[in-house]
Amino acid sequence: MLRREDGEQSGDHQADLSSLLSEAFVRFFVEMVGHYPQHMTESSNGSREIQRDSFRKSHPSRGVRQFLQLFMETQMFVGFIQDKELRKSGFRGLFEVRVAEYLDSNPEPEPSGVNKFLKGLGNKMKLLQIK
Repeated sequence: MLRREDGEQSGDHQADLSSLLSEAFVRFFVEMVGHYPQHMTESSNGSREIQRDSFRKSHPSRGVRQFLQLFMETQMFVGFIQDKELRKSGFRGLFEVRVAEYLDSNPEPEPSGVNKFLKGLGNKMKLLQIK
């Protein structure tokens, strides 16, 4: 990931490492909760709410479902959903763009998707280790 097209290693190693880590966290979060728009419904007062059970149960990985069960009880998750509700009017940051890409790609409904990603990330991190 950190090699230029001509095969040479990029000169700004620290910036490349930061980009790689940022991308890894965004992708990880997208794979964990990126399916949230499919579980948002409009309530009788016009506000949108997440259907917690369907959100949690829809993830194919048992481990992720267990994580989501705990994560949904945190203030971070409440803030995340509130932020998504407030921003529904058009602003699309990196996370929103990646969620749209994720939902458009229709990832395989198998639990190994996140595991494959984490394994690949581990392999990339080994390449970055300074000797």
